[in-house]
Amino acid sequence: MDSRPILGLRTAIYRVSDLDRAKEWYRAVLGVDPYFDQPFYVGFNVGGFELGLDPDTSEGAPDRGGVTTYWGVEDAEAALARLLALGAREHSPVRDVGEGIKVAAVLDPFGNVFAIIENPHFKIEGPALPV
Repeated sequence: MDSRPILGLRTAIYRVSDLDRAKEWYRAVLGVDPYFDQPFYVGFNVGGFELGLDPDTSEGAPDRGGVTTYWGVEDAEAALARLLALGAREHSPVRDVGEGIKVAAVLDPFGNVFAIIENPHFKIEGPALPV
């Protein structure tokens, strides 16, 4: 288990109104097939980072400002508690979004969304970064 509270940038999620069309467009743009492909979410591994497509627009609409960037954590519940203890305000609670992947988000003291993701399926490509 890693002792750092934040493991690094993991995922940028784009809100999309047409998941199938977006999946095909990003497949062509990125030149890779998605590693995770479900009706509720599509994820591409792009050089060790994830570009995700999310048809759920309850937390943001497709358009400018419709992207959420997620920082990797080992334990979403513990990470959320730590962020709140450091003065953040809860934006969305920890929730399991399928297959053991958990996400949550806070508002930092300046009003920015800071999102976290616990994703047991995501593996970083290439050599590990030094600690």
